[in-house]
Amino acid sequence: MASAKDWISAFRLRTLFLAVSTVILGSGLALYKGGMDLTVLTFAMILAIAIQILANLANDLGDFQKGTDITGKRVGPTRALQGGLITASQMKGAISVFIVACVISGSVLVYKISPFVSIIAWISLLFIGLLCILAALFYTMGKNAYGYRGWGDLFAFIFFGPVPVIGTYFLHTHIIDFIPVLPAISIGLISTMILNVNNMRDIENDRKSGKKTVAVKLGLTRAKIYHATLTFLSFFCLLSFSYLFASQHWFNYIYLIFFLILFKVLRDIRFKTGHELDPYLKITSLAGLLIALSFVVCINL
Repeated sequence: MASAKDWISAFRLRTLFLAVSTVILGSGLALYKGGMDLTVLTFAMILAIAIQILANLANDLGDFQKGTDITGKRVGPTRALQGGLITASQMKGAISVFIVACVISGSVLVYKISPFVSIIAWISLLFIGLLCILAALFYTMGKNAYGYRGWGDLFAFIFFGPVPVIGTYFLHTHIIDFIPVLPAISIGLISTMILNVNNMRDIENDRKSGKKTVAVKLGLTRAKIYHATLTFLSFFCLLSFSYLFASQHWFNYIYLIFFLILFKVLRDIRFKTGHELDPYLKITSLAGLLIALSFVVCINL
């Protein structure tokens, strides 16, 4: 029987910072627009965390089924299935539980806003919610897992950037406009950066396993250049938002200080490979949370 510690390890709590960040960002932008609902904030947070954990568990199971974690070349932390701490059947059961959690929390959100939006809007939300669940499941699971075909970065950007940020903003405000777009792109790029660090760390194992990530296709040197591009684009997206929409006071830009963490990551990873890159997953994820929190505070001052 797997222990609570084993399950907590399988949940990969260090990845949850960015899931939370997307909801904070969408909710903070709604507050900036003039309205935020605490019920929406609560259930959107539950949904974001449930989807992230679902993605982590499904990723663990998919890689295990394909033999990616047992090549002997994986350099990241030992995974629950790989180490025999959790059985495949137990993992499938946990995946089912989190699918149910996603469905329940998502349904509550749609029900909450249904009196204020058209039937097309809430049906669209249900459809997007279904796509989020499918994206979480089939990153590594199934014969046509998109993570093995080099599409992981694009999906990470979409489903851990624009979709949750703009979606949360809409759940609060019931409108679609340009306000959340640049911040959503920025946090989506940070999400992609986290995946890129992970893929640079595992590049040799993934290459041996036939997992054609963007890092594998680019090679380590160009993957680091790609990482720098993502970092600077994320920075300029938030800077552009502040210039276009926020008051032009110096304190509206304080959040940019936390980008120094991401710039330091760029400097530090230049000559690092394999397991040496592992700490930068948590650092990048935490930086994303700090940027989101400080950005929300700054635009609402």
